[in-house]
Amino acid sequence: MTATVYGVGLGPGDPELISVKADRLIRGTGVVAYFGKAGRTSNARTIAAGLLAADAIEIAMEYPVTTEIAFTDPAYNAALKDFYRDCVARLTAHTDAGRDVVVLCEGDPFLYGSFMHLHTRLAGRVPVVVVPGIPGMAGCWTATGAPITWGDDILTVLPATLDEATLTDRMGRADALVIMKLGKNLPKVRRALTAAGLIDRAVYVERGTMPGEAVLRLADKPDDAAPYFSMVLVHGEGRRP
Repeated sequence: MTATVYGVGLGPGDPELISVKADRLIRGTGVVAYFGKAGRTSNARTIAAGLLAADAIEIAMEYPVTTEIAFTDPAYNAALKDFYRDCVARLTAHTDAGRDVVVLCEGDPFLYGSFMHLHTRLAGRVPVVVVPGIPGMAGCWTATGAPITWGDDILTVLPATLDEATLTDRMGRADALVIMKLGKNLPKVRRALTAAGLIDRAVYVERGTMPGEAVLRLADKPDDAAPYFSMVLVHGEGRRP
């Protein structure tokens, strides 16, 4: 019998926000895989470190590229296609041998996560079970101490990788905003928010729910440094009793 691959959501970063089901699967599965950047400690592994069995087989899946090549460059897609193909081969070597595999996923596996690229390649080949997690954006808006939406507010989630004109247009039509994938795109996001008339409502959150958490008005942020765990939020101002 072929074993199962579990895509397990770890939540926004605080290990105490891992679900009971995710905790049980991580502790009880002998093969654990996780994504990471070459030469750096995997964020997912760091979150789940206290749950891994001492004798767990670990599969470190290190991206061949992250931001070194523009995602519009054909070389970017080519490199990642080969990467995901290799990851699938490494995982199925264990499932074919009857060993279940847990893939650790930051946030929720089906929300802008790398696991979805494994899922599309594994589905129909081996059993795949997805365990949802609290998305990182929920951790970030909770860190602000204010609701992200009220009443009939429509929440819009934007990747900062969009072009500036599209960002400005979408921002201008939104009630509440979550802007992800900041990185080197933060200056562009600032300009778009300014053009949309939202810069004074924008809040920058870094490492929400984790050590080193920082929450401040984007207008007060003195630099354009935006690490992986960072987002910009604009809270809704909708109907309330």
